[in-house]
Amino acid sequence: MTLRGQALRADAWMLLASIIWGAAFVAQGKAAAHLDALSIIALRFTVGGLLLLPIALARRSRVRAHSPWPTVALGGTLAGLVMLLAAVLQQRGIEAGATASAAGFITGLYVLFVPIMGLAVGVRTHITVWAGAVVAAAGLYLLSVGPDLSMSRGDVLVLLCALAWAVHVLLIGRFSPKCDAIELAAAQFLVTGLVAMCLLPFLSPSLPSVASIEAVIWPLVYLGPVAVGVAFTLQVVGQRTAPPAHAAVILSMESLFAAVFGAAIGGERLTGGQYAGCGLMLAGILLAQAVDLRGKPATAAETATPR
Repeated sequence: MTLRGQALRADAWMLLASIIWGAAFVAQGKAAAHLDALSIIALRFTVGGLLLLPIALARRSRVRAHSPWPTVALGGTLAGLVMLLAAVLQQRGIEAGATASAAGFITGLYVLFVPIMGLAVGVRTHITVWAGAVVAAAGLYLLSVGPDLSMSRGDVLVLLCALAWAVHVLLIGRFSPKCDAIELAAAQFLVTGLVAMCLLPFLSPSLPSVASIEAVIWPLVYLGPVAVGVAFTLQVVGQRTAPPAHAAVILSMESLFAAVFGAAIGGERLTGGQYAGCGLMLAGILLAQAVDLRGKPATAAETATPR
């Protein structure tokens, strides 16, 4: 296959991953009708991690240079705990009234928070990132701030989720060069899912019953094996050959697909101003990850994408 063919195939894998993640916001909303946030997270991430585990072990048996287990364990634990916090905030936000459309776009603001947080560790930020931050902030205002100049509780929780995802991106940026991507992914998903299960008896209003799980089995199948297991694998496969900045632009399209699926299958409707806000936020996200005029891509910390 030619280099162009390989690039097109990688783009197709990553675009499919962003489509899957966009629809996951609708599935989260449907699952929340029968299960609390912690139960959904425990089920989806445990299943997703278990699906990736045999793939990670098989890769380890074939690759000569193995990732050091202590590094994988440390990176997976830290990233998994932050992922748990982000996932809880996102699911709680959806339960509190944030629509799939708004949740998808607000979550996408993590790509703007990453370089801002990166300043604390000396990561230089390109001018396009700051321009994107201003544009996206204007979009967030149109999308989420009501006539009384206040955001809904659900939108605020999802915004905090975006901050947590930014921390997660910085952690992955630190550990991913030292670890196999699939091993690190499997470790963090299992940490997220298993810790959530351990917390269920203490933080969940009630343990998930068989009947409640059966009522949302298809959303859970989508959220676990598909949105966690399949989509993350597609992202990893695609990013083997795609430049980071190029990959980040494609993967950030999950925000757009969240709005599309929210309207198409979630029955959600946005006002004209909210649609304008979505457009501005998408423009800000893309601008923040753009390649500058010299063709130099943004730093890895600026272009990493969590999942």
